[in-house]
Amino acid sequence: MSPRDPLGAPGVVDIMQDTEARVELLSRLRSTLESVSEGRFGEAVDGETGEWLTVGRYSRMGEFCKDLMDRLLAAIGLLSVSPILLAVAIAVRLDSPGPAFFTQTRIGRGGRPFRFWKFRGMVVDAKERFPELYDYRYSASEVQNLRFHPGHDPRVTRVGAFIRRTSLDELPNLWNVVSGDMSLVGPRPEIPELIPYYGGSAKTILSVKPGITSLAKLLGRDNITFQETLEFDLRYIRERCLRLDLGVLFGTVWMVLTGHSVGN
Repeated sequence: MSPRDPLGAPGVVDIMQDTEARVELLSRLRSTLESVSEGRFGEAVDGETGEWLTVGRYSRMGEFCKDLMDRLLAAIGLLSVSPILLAVAIAVRLDSPGPAFFTQTRIGRGGRPFRFWKFRGMVVDAKERFPELYDYRYSASEVQNLRFHPGHDPRVTRVGAFIRRTSLDELPNLWNVVSGDMSLVGPRPEIPELIPYYGGSAKTILSVKPGITSLAKLLGRDNITFQETLEFDLRYIRERCLRLDLGVLFGTVWMVLTGHSVGN
């Protein structure tokens, strides 16, 4: 696994760097949306009930081991970065009025809502000052090219801009993994207002635990659209296995430490 290619798959990185190849890849991914969104990514136990023995390449025992490993690594991670957590919390409080942590309702596996934790990177009254940014109503064409991280966001504080750029704002997500609401790797957890825009793919996206990092985040960082993110998430669910999860994890660590996105 080289620094240039933390996934150990040069073809994937090269595709993301080549515009024409990237378009071709996304076109192929779109062709799989229908079958994947119907749940055809595992082996059925009972065709009538729609129960699944495997999700991607994980068996039921594999799922149990993955969950156990996630919680153990997250607990170790929390202890290891506790001085950083304290420093970031103090910096957030000193930079702008309000709490150090931001909590929000997100949707987890099976459509179950949970409390999502991260460091606050915005002004505390962002929703009151910028209500237009919280109007989650989009046309079909708008959703295709929707991006959730504009180049300039007036809501973001000075410290918020730094912890976002370095991904330090997401360290409290480790608590969500320890509590069982999230995994280390999986589709990023979504807010309830945006679930309807997933259409028939919502069932598939919500069939696994959301993750701190994802294939979409690794390859595209915040530079890809809602539609592209959805396609990468569906691809991950269809192909998920221990090797892919470890590749995404190590790739994310490399990206955070170097400040370079694999997809750029």
